[in-house]
Amino acid sequence: MTLALTLVAIAVTVIVVARLCAPFGLPSPIALLLVGLVASVLPFVPDVSLDPDVVLLGLLPPLLYAAARGTSLVDIRANRGAILGLSVGLVLFTTFGVALIAWWLLPIPFAVAVALGAIVAPPDAVAATAVARGIGLPRRVTTILEGESLLNDATALVTLRTAIAAAGLATSHHGFASHGAVSVGSVARDFGLAVVGGFGVGWVVFVLIGVIRKHLTEAASDTALSFTAPFLSYLPAELLGASGVLAVVTTGLMLAHKAPVLQSAASRLSERVNWASITFLLENTVFLLIGLQLSRLVTDVRASEISLGRAALVGLVVLVAVLLLRPLWIFPFTWVTARFGSAERAPIDAPSTGVTSWAGMRGVVTLAAALTLPETTDARPTLVLIALIVTVGTLALQSSTLPALARALDVRGPDPREDALQEATVLRATTGAGLRALDAAERVDPDVAEDLRGNAELRVNRIWERLGTLGPRDDETPSEARRRLRTIMLEAERGELLRIRDEDEVDHEILSGVMNQLDAEEAALSWTTAKAARLREADLRAPDQVATACEHLESEPDCAVPTSSEGCVDCLREGMTWVHLRICTRCGNVGCCDSSQGQHASKHFDATQHPVMRSLEPGEAWRWCFVDGALG
Repeated sequence: MTLALTLVAIAVTVIVVARLCAPFGLPSPIALLLVGLVASVLPFVPDVSLDPDVVLLGLLPPLLYAAARGTSLVDIRANRGAILGLSVGLVLFTTFGVALIAWWLLPIPFAVAVALGAIVAPPDAVAATAVARGIGLPRRVTTILEGESLLNDATALVTLRTAIAAAGLATSHHGFASHGAVSVGSVARDFGLAVVGGFGVGWVVFVLIGVIRKHLTEAASDTALSFTAPFLSYLPAELLGASGVLAVVTTGLMLAHKAPVLQSAASRLSERVNWASITFLLENTVFLLIGLQLSRLVTDVRASEISLGRAALVGLVVLVAVLLLRPLWIFPFTWVTARFGSAERAPIDAPSTGVTSWAGMRGVVTLAAALTLPETTDARPTLVLIALIVTVGTLALQSSTLPALARALDVRGPDPREDALQEATVLRATTGAGLRALDAAERVDPDVAEDLRGNAELRVNRIWERLGTLGPRDDETPSEARRRLRTIMLEAERGELLRIRDEDEVDHEILSGVMNQLDAEEAALSWTTAKAARLREADLRAPDQVATACEHLESEPDCAVPTSSEGCVDCLREGMTWVHLRICTRCGNVGCCDSSQGQHASKHFDATQHPVMRSLEPGEAWRWCFVDGALG
């Protein structure tokens, strides 16, 4: 009963604290650490002991898997040079830089100092992803931070394992070597086994789960299988002496990449929702548990040979070293990569490099690795306290100041209007493929086909309507009107469904099926409405240089003098209201978009065969070729 109450109390505390932090933009890990610290000194709070195996074997694999699932394998490949430079080079640079400082300030062997450096070297995957996406960094910067934080744990843990062995410290913790002879050859062998074995085990598990998924038809069983994936990868890899971290990351990246082929839409949706809840609980619970042990940790440090004041001072010095070593590596590395690297991708600019160098928040792995130090380690309580100071310090300092730094350096995420433009282009292409398949299908009812064509055009027009300004009356777009009215209908339909349920005239299973359909439609409407609102609220930016995509876009003039300054000529003549305005680049005719009632831009092309139109909305410079269906 005590264990059950403790687990419930932890879960409720995590939920409440995270909810209270959200409106103020406070990092919930820091708040949970403080809550845990306060609770640890209360007499009625039970003593909670966090076993390192619980973190390394129970919490780390699912957290890494969840982070890998949200990362693009294609983007990782495209930025592999920068990611490897940070996940391997920077980790080793930080490890030995911290080791020299700790060896100088503390009475510990150099091998133990290297172990401390390996503990505090790797930034946290969860923290990097949350902060990068939360403040809207450029996608390439976000990808590099995610890739670094996913792969650097393997480098750090292998280095820690080697340092423990070199220090002659035996440990019973799973995955760490016992003491023995350490040489350059053995280190290279261990590192090679960790990398090759980790990737190999991860690939085998991916193939195995892929085969099983082909025979699963229920979303619940498919989601349950995904819960086993991180452990199926991590445990065999560690037993073989390979990197369980790399195994989990490999499995997660590959399964996410192949999910559209291996899983149904229902399974993908179910897995996404369930893993979001699991990740939220796990990543926040770790910091609360660490906070609950702070008072005991302070007591252990006071009982050791090193005073608490000296330990805290060294922890602050190591924190400053960690903060400085990252830019000291990243700026020269970026310069060398830009000067001598491949020319297939443009180098990251200086402002983005500055933001990247400040995004080094430590987290779960640092704390878990510190707890794995053997009990016989010299100054172990002090080393654990230093790791905790670095974790709390980087989370509190960097996560709170990174948004201001990004704004000061004018490092921003992609323009939401550019995203909407690309989304419209992709949707136009996919819709075209669907319509061609409809034309090739047999036994097609004309009325059904016409309805499907109308729905396909409507999906494309919904994206186009997000761009530009509203009509002359500043009214809602047709898609916005549809969403508003359909929301009203859904509320009435749900009310009637609840009335039928309360009268107990229909089976619960039937009612649940109808309710699920209404919920899915309402969720889609809410998501679309929120996305459109973010686009409307975004600042207009100067457009990037427009690239050509076909011969017409290259040969036609960029724009022409508008024939009207009042709007769509045909809409004005026919008494219609346009949504967005387009201009013919050859003759300057101003027409309305396909989301408008008149669709006069397309009608102008049908009548004149002038191939290219240009957006006439503020802040937009894109053009569209009617002949090739190309965007430029």
